[in-house]
Amino acid sequence: MDGGAQYNPRTVEEVFKDFKGRRSAIIKALTTDVEEFYQQCDPEKDNLCLYGLPTGQWEVNLPAEEVPPELPEPALGINFARDGMQEKDWLSLVAVHSDAWLLAVAFYFGARFGFDRADRKRLFTMVNDLPTIFEVVTGTAKKQTTEKSSISNLSGNKSKSGSKGRGSESVKYSKQAKDEDEGLDAEEDEEHGETLCGACGENYASDEFWICCDICEKWFHGKCVKITPARAEHIKQYKCPSCSNKRVRP
Repeated sequence: MDGGAQYNPRTVEEVFKDFKGRRSAIIKALTTDVEEFYQQCDPEKDNLCLYGLPTGQWEVNLPAEEVPPELPEPALGINFARDGMQEKDWLSLVAVHSDAWLLAVAFYFGARFGFDRADRKRLFTMVNDLPTIFEVVTGTAKKQTTEKSSISNLSGNKSKSGSKGRGSESVKYSKQAKDEDEGLDAEEDEEHGETLCGACGENYASDEFWICCDICEKWFHGKCVKITPARAEHIKQYKCPSCSNKRVRP
């Protein structure tokens, strides 16, 4: 397994794109595809690694045979600890090792292709602007608000039309009322500005439909969990893919 070694990004932008593809793949494995990932990490098998590919796909595979390998290798033997830990703790352990691997791969490319001090700093800044996989998987990257506990999804005023789609009623507002309303919209955008999708780890955007899992209270892009605003209207209690697949394990 070469982890996409044949692909060699040579600019800061290309390395960052490579980083984001691998990161999205691993987040997918540890969140929306967690059941499949769990099954593939059989402790009875040999040492296994979790690879994130630049294409956004993930796979569990044996490490590279050549020594030293073409690219830095992920943590070895993640499958052995699977049944000896609580699932959330095991996933968190895989997540934090995956974060270390992603940085190793990114700066391997930086060193190999002679990034200078400014380019290395720029690459790290771009990487550091994203939450870590560990933060996404454990939910610590999600901004905590008092309002969130009572909201089940972000339809209506969180959809594209937002709270501005009031039709003819809007012309009846006095200037003061309009200013107050705009202030509420700004607070709302700020409230959700640091919210991260539990599937892809990307930030909240006001022009995208989001939905909250009523079990784990994580927020998701509708497109990431294949839920449309119309479908959300008929869901009494939404369970994300991870919570839907969760079961009691020994």
